[in-house]
Amino acid sequence: MSHELRRKDRALTEPEARQLLEQGEYGILSTCSPDGQPYGVPLSYCVLGDDLYFHSALEGHKLMNITAHNRVSFCVVGATELLPSEFSTRYESVIVSGRIEEVFGREKERALEGLVAKYAPEFQDEGSRYIAAAGDRTRTFKVTISTLSGKARR
Repeated sequence: MSHELRRKDRALTEPEARQLLEQGEYGILSTCSPDGQPYGVPLSYCVLGDDLYFHSALEGHKLMNITAHNRVSFCVVGATELLPSEFSTRYESVIVSGRIEEVFGREKERALEGLVAKYAPEFQDEGSRYIAAAGDRTRTFKVTISTLSGKARR
């Protein structure tokens, strides 16, 4: 389930890459417009099983692209540190790709609960009320992860 890396010596193991993906604060979703124009947008997300979930407004550029092309890429950058004297950087990153689809009903609820658990774990009750009140004003999407790869210079 990994991409081919040029620098194999910097490859993360699949468990390391998955841990970075699960613990990342935000990621960049890359989509493609109907005319082939690439578009990347930062967003918060959660990982449940082998799927990545995020919520969205009801319309926008990202949604138009998802409708046109259901294949996406998602990148998370973890800890970084500039190394000026070496003209380099310490870093860790993970990239996933997969197919995206909108989710509804219990799966949508579960995804939104996953976002609350990740970003506001001490506010579970308030989060449940917020989900119930805002559910119709948000769309929720799942990326079924087909490839996952990570690399790091530590």
